Amino acid sequence: MRILHTSDWHIGRTFHGTPTLSALRGVLDALVAEVRARDVDVVIVAGDVFDSATPAADCYTLLSDTLAALREAGASVVVTSGNHDSAARLGFQARLLREGIHVLTDPAQIATPVTVADADGPVHVYGIPYLEPALVRRLWPGVRTQAQALAHAMDLVRTDAAVRGGRYVVAAHCFAAGVEPTPHLERDIQQGGLDVVPLAVFDGPDYAALGHIHGRQVLSERVRYAGAPLHYSFGERDKPRGAWLVQLDAAGQVATEWVGLPVPRPLTVLTGTLDELLGDERFAFAEDHWVSARYTDTAAQVDPMRRLQARFAHCAEVRYTPAQVATADERTFAARVEAARGSDVELVDAFLAHVRGGQSADDDEAELIREVLGERVAAEASA
Repeated sequence: MRILHTSDWHIGRTFHGTPTLSALRGVLDALVAEVRARDVDVVIVAGDVFDSATPAADCYTLLSDTLAALREAGASVVVTSGNHDSAARLGFQARLLREGIHVLTDPAQIATPVTVADADGPVHVYGIPYLEPALVRRLWPGVRTQAQALAHAMDLVRTDAAVRGGRYVVAAHCFAAGVEPTPHLERDIQQGGLDVVPLAVFDGPDYAALGHIHGRQVLSERVRYAGAPLHYSFGERDKPRGAWLVQLDAAGQVATEWVGLPVPRPLTVLTGTLDELLGDERFAFAEDHWVSARYTDTAAQVDPMRRLQARFAHCAEVRYTPAQVATADERTFAARVEAARGSDVELVDAFLAHVRGGQSADDDEAELIREVLGERVAAEASA
């Protein structure tokens, strides 16, 4: 059986204020084409289908269109909810969907799999939605952490699978021990302590299709993250986008292949002085990329975003990262003024150092200050 494992579509998410719906539609169209070309039997979407618990209408349209296209391409589809989804909103239309499309959001139904057969017999697909301990505690008394919730859910799955017999697969959305998260990206699930799920929790199934981490990761031959289909952060710019193609033989042995997906617009981080960023030809390759610009001038520059967007139309982020940082002066501004009473030049220099984090006037600036102050003194003397 051929299973395509994808996750974390985050339909409706923006990238630095720019909608990503159109770009995501193109990538999901490519995913459908891969399903058709590779004769995939089952597509698993392991949570975070939407980016918000209250997605806009056009987000539902994209989801419905994609699920229908996957089904028309010949695959059964199993979708679970993630921590960004509203399980109720994602699951409300489950009974209205066409045959072969399954949206699994109810913790009470975890032990009821979607069963798909091939020439070697049935494969049972168990969908575990994101399990918030505070919400499932009434269903499973004593559960206090997500690790406990996942452990209980997997016990239910293993018990049911033992009765049914045959091959089985699990889809879940969690932070499993051993992964390397993208900083500031996988939101709302803690990455230490209570909410880390031990890898051993997923012992048993022939394959565990996990979601939540946005970059592909292999925790074991049978436990993997597929990551997100789009880049949603500059921190993940070097991580490939795609899905895992999992081939399950008659004995439940797994063979995997990475299926790459197109990147609508590359993400690039550029570093240099503002003048270099604006004019140096070595940065020309990134003029059509999403750009995070890190300018290294000694002093902060005026309106850098507007100026950079004149060259890089898709500059989404500007950071001031001076190459040289002056030693911090712990004195108050009043103390600096008191120490600079010797001359007006010293007073202006003290002010510049105060507002620029300790960086005094350079030689050209000092000459200009002396010139301006000299003209002022001459004007006052002739008045």
